[in-house]
Amino acid sequence: MKLATRMSSLLAGIAMVAAASASKAEEITVAYFLEWPMPFQYAKAKGLYDEALGMKVNWKSFDAGTAMSAAMASGDVHISVSQGVPPFVVATSAGQDLQVADIAVVYNDNDNCVVKAELEIDKDSAKELEGKKVGVPIGTAAHYGFLKQMEHFDVDTSTMEIVDMAPPDGAAAFAQGSLDMVCGWGGSLRRMMEHGNVLLTGAEKDEIGISVYDVTSVPASFAAENGDVLAKFLKVTADMNAKWLTDKEEMLPVIAKDAGMSEEDAAATLDGFQFPTVEAQLSDKWLGKATPEFLKAVGDFFKEQGNIPASRDSYDGAVSTSALEAAAQM
Repeated sequence: MKLATRMSSLLAGIAMVAAASASKAEEITVAYFLEWPMPFQYAKAKGLYDEALGMKVNWKSFDAGTAMSAAMASGDVHISVSQGVPPFVVATSAGQDLQVADIAVVYNDNDNCVVKAELEIDKDSAKELEGKKVGVPIGTAAHYGFLKQMEHFDVDTSTMEIVDMAPPDGAAAFAQGSLDMVCGWGGSLRRMMEHGNVLLTGAEKDEIGISVYDVTSVPASFAAENGDVLAKFLKVTADMNAKWLTDKEEMLPVIAKDAGMSEEDAAATLDGFQFPTVEAQLSDKWLGKATPEFLKAVGDFFKEQGNIPASRDSYDGAVSTSALEAAAQM
């Protein structure tokens, strides 16, 4: 399926699903990723969210942020932890009323594209990727990173065969030798790197303006009717991020088990993660200014690439700090 066609299908799917009506929640469902270890999972496993919120918190795993958007549109999910910025932008550009509630994690080294080792293609010979077959989870942070890297290297993506594949599927196909290049994150990325090499490191991507971070996103209707619930949820998350700095030995076994990973792999992944403090998130470096601007840059880029029909004039309304501000006072 052609890239533009696949993106159109995603947008159509979002538009066709009616958002659930706003109401006070008696229990909530939270979306997250497996093989994506984060401090919040300690609280998840220990039941600390249920305790703090005074309600049952159900957890549902996903393999891509685009699926999280669809689940929030249908009302099946109320909060998505660590949704990538690109799938958030795709959904909000299509008219879905989502809001960024906090910055979940920053991870330039834990989301990337890998080139088959046998091709011996590196950053100095990236043009040789033209005509190659690549597996990319369309509409995700990995997709955005792929497009930005190809633009940086002046690779004509119209010559490439781009296949929409979730990272676990892409990693499996790459191992079997059926792809020349594959993009993904987390445990899937580690498996990909067993068979190839990255073109740019996280630091090199940062130098050319490729930012990689995830957000906690919510339907605006849920946030409006359940602001206290959301604030308590964000407070627990922030407490776990702070606890990780001092109690890693206690938390790691619990997080690794919940993420479906070995402690060694979970620790290696977490070493590449950064968790901004609430104070930092509320500053202009993040939610106060830079995040709305970055959402706009991603939306405009996807529009220029022909992946979405239009971007929003402004994404300021897609960021709300009210719940995080309330959490900071708890």
